[in-house]
Amino acid sequence: MTVNGDIGLAVNANGEPLTLLRPMAAATTPRCEVCVVGAGPAGLMLAANLVRLGIQTTIVDERPTATPVGRADGLQPKTLETLRMMRLGDRLLRLGTKVYDICMWASDDTDGNGGRLVRSGREVHYPAAAVDLVDPYILLCHQGMVEAMFVEDLRARGVEVQRATKFATVTQTDAEEKGHLLVGCKYNVTQDDTALVADYVVGCDGAHSQVRRTIPEAHAAGTPHDSLWGVLDGEVDTDFPDLWSKTVVHTAAHGSILVIPRERNKTRLYIEVKGGASSSSLDQEHVMQRAAAILAPYRIAWRSVEWFGRYQVAQRVASKFIDPATGRVFLAGDASHAHSPKAAQGMNTSMHDAWNLAWKFNLVLRGLAGPSLLQTYEDERKKIAHDLIDFDVEHANEIARGDAAALAANFRTNVGFIAGVGVHYAPNVLNQRPDGDNKNGARPGWNLPPAMVTRYIDANPVAVQTDIPALGQFRVYLVVPDVASGFLGALCAGMAAAPSLVSRLSAAARHSYAGKPRSVGPEDDYHCPERYTTVSDLFTFALITSTDKSAFEIAQLPPLLASSPWTVYLDDVAALDTQGRHCIDKWLGGLGSAEAAVINVRPDGYVGSVGRFAATAQAGVAAAQWMDAYYGGFLQVPE
Repeated sequence: MTVNGDIGLAVNANGEPLTLLRPMAAATTPRCEVCVVGAGPAGLMLAANLVRLGIQTTIVDERPTATPVGRADGLQPKTLETLRMMRLGDRLLRLGTKVYDICMWASDDTDGNGGRLVRSGREVHYPAAAVDLVDPYILLCHQGMVEAMFVEDLRARGVEVQRATKFATVTQTDAEEKGHLLVGCKYNVTQDDTALVADYVVGCDGAHSQVRRTIPEAHAAGTPHDSLWGVLDGEVDTDFPDLWSKTVVHTAAHGSILVIPRERNKTRLYIEVKGGASSSSLDQEHVMQRAAAILAPYRIAWRSVEWFGRYQVAQRVASKFIDPATGRVFLAGDASHAHSPKAAQGMNTSMHDAWNLAWKFNLVLRGLAGPSLLQTYEDERKKIAHDLIDFDVEHANEIARGDAAALAANFRTNVGFIAGVGVHYAPNVLNQRPDGDNKNGARPGWNLPPAMVTRYIDANPVAVQTDIPALGQFRVYLVVPDVASGFLGALCAGMAAAPSLVSRLSAAARHSYAGKPRSVGPEDDYHCPERYTTVSDLFTFALITSTDKSAFEIAQLPPLLASSPWTVYLDDVAALDTQGRHCIDKWLGGLGSAEAAVINVRPDGYVGSVGRFAATAQAGVAAAQWMDAYYGGFLQVPE
């Protein structure tokens, strides 16, 4: 059977019309709410979060397969915390290599001939006195392992990456489809043109991003360097003693090496190449010879090489992260910033670009926030990109100079930023300016410090900052030392009252998720996300109190909290804390029995606002109004 191209009728071989049992389906262009271009760590992190939140997502990637080996390899403590909030990463923790220290070696060039190598320093990578971490190490595992984790999670939720599909163009659709984008792609195998319609497009397609080229003036501005490096992943045979520590080796005559222990008995070496070589002509054998020269008199040989790469250091940030013409095309990951890989920041920063953007897309696409919320993505993540470049320039220069004392000082100064917990956002509509000075506690724009509490319902000690899973909700911590105070009842009654914005937003979110539910994965039977949505799909309400467990029952709490039994916490396990401190003390510097506080935490785990009040009923009413004012600054009840 053929189709007459002029009039669209089905005809037989003689050109005679056929009678159809049912009408032929009209050809339609596939549609989605968000099209993610690029299935690296940034794109997969974004897609995994969007799919979990119930957002219709398409992921296209020009590569025919996922990353098999090599590329990025280090997960920082903040990234591990983020994966715990997503209930992911257990396999990575089992199979990856944990690095707790850093060593510095340098040549003692007293004879002018390169000298001998000596260990010039050894440091704890994340000293407890400098940074408060649950996971005080870098987890080393190659990029393909990280990608596989996300791909498996997406597949379990019914979504596959569309591979061998290269992004080509993005244009605004016609007037009838105003507000939508037409995304043109090519199927790499046949070069056939394909297309889809999306509300938003996010370019996670790397440093040479094709999506970035579609945004006027979104050039990657920065400074290239002459520094040329080769990278080798493999199993080595060496008598060098610090192979299983993160190690910097510097020689004046031959350059530097950064040694990174890896999973499966592998080692990664970043090897500086001096002497006029170019990136295009740099081959594996030359890099191996340079490594041997730098490490001499220690010997090194490779039993196997899994991956070889080369790069020239450059620090660049895209001038725009959002297309100003449409407000619908975004950049994330290496498409928006590039830097050296030696501080293990690229994959982590890229994944947190996506982490920042996903929950904002969810709220806007559900009508619970206006499009202006998306502008905070560029404001917040561009700041972090510039902070990263500033740090990277200093860090890369110190590695190249080989001054162990200066490198250690640079590391100590920036240890919070390197770990990820020191990354913070400037005040904006999401991050209120703090009223007081709580430098090391719960601060707007910063991550929550780690703290241990006891979950009332099952007496389990838990890390409170990760106990509530990432479900696109705001976390509202009611910190009340004495549950018998009038504050708690008045605040909960105020938030639950029909006229309150918190109540109306919760009703709107419940309606939205009923029509467009979160996706369900097989492990949700065990994680039980429904425990955290009993009261609201937009807010999880949690109580933290120092009241003794024997003094109250959950059923005696206000209905808002009595209906949230899995988020009632007792602040009674300071001995299990990283610093031996109570949660209320760490977060707020302590509260008296006549005081109370409310901490609003964004869906990505950053503190949004902190309010301190007297523990009275009158103050509880004021706190409910304060809550409405905060959330009214960026959320809305759909019409």
